[in-house]
Amino acid sequence: MKKPALLMALCGSLLVSCVSSKKYAELEALQKSTNDLLNDATVKLNTCDEEKAAALANVASLEEQMKFLKANNQDLINNLGNLTTLSQKGAENLEKSLESLREKDSRIKNLRDAVTRKDSVTLALVTSLKGVLGNMSDEDIEINVEKGVVYVSISDKLLFRSGSFAVNNAAKEVLGKVAKVINDKPELEFMVEGHTDNVPIKVEGTQDNWDLSVRRATSIVRILQTEFDVAPERMTAAGRAEFAPVADNDSAAGRAKNRRTRIVVLPKLDQFYDLINQGMEQAAAASN
Repeated sequence: MKKPALLMALCGSLLVSCVSSKKYAELEALQKSTNDLLNDATVKLNTCDEEKAAALANVASLEEQMKFLKANNQDLINNLGNLTTLSQKGAENLEKSLESLREKDSRIKNLRDAVTRKDSVTLALVTSLKGVLGNMSDEDIEINVEKGVVYVSISDKLLFRSGSFAVNNAAKEVLGKVAKVINDKPELEFMVEGHTDNVPIKVEGTQDNWDLSVRRATSIVRILQTEFDVAPERMTAAGRAEFAPVADNDSAAGRAKNRRTRIVVLPKLDQFYDLINQGMEQAAAASN
């Protein structure tokens, strides 16, 4: 037994003596490098273990959340169905409301368009009248617009002698200019109003201020028809006597203002409504 042991020891001794010191150093360096790699791998393994534990904990949390979501999923589906039904009804009601608003907007627009057209006609008429009568005295002739209606007021002294309903020849120049504007706009109708002050009339053949105001209006209408070719069906003669004053009858100046003949351009409401109806029909056709 001693011989093999001695033999092995002898061989080991021979091997150690056979390995050079340089080779031994290389082996030691390789061993150190291997140990370093092993240490790094151990550190990384520990880190991976920690990350794995955290991931497992996160998975467990997510599984709990999934269980909660699954438990409430059916309730959510049921509620969603109810909300969908309500949303559909709400959308239908909203669409109906929007359609109603669109119709109202269309009506308002058409009404505005009709008013704009009417205002354009009124403006053109006033411009024309002021153009032909602009050289007349402002005290004798007034042109104004009230609530979309055009009024031409001509003083009594320019048209008639005191207490008379016979039109002066000089006044025909004014009536001719008015007739020209009227004839250029055949779509318009108008009324001639006679007005007096409150002083009782004392002229043979004329009963009172009613009688005088009507006869003066009729005289104007008759001249417009016979001498200036204004269509009679477009005219209306009316008398207001002293009952529509524009000034106080207590003074001479006030009474002079009240003695006047007024030409009122009548708005043709049927044409105005026709414009609105045409707009409504166009809007309805566009929405279909």
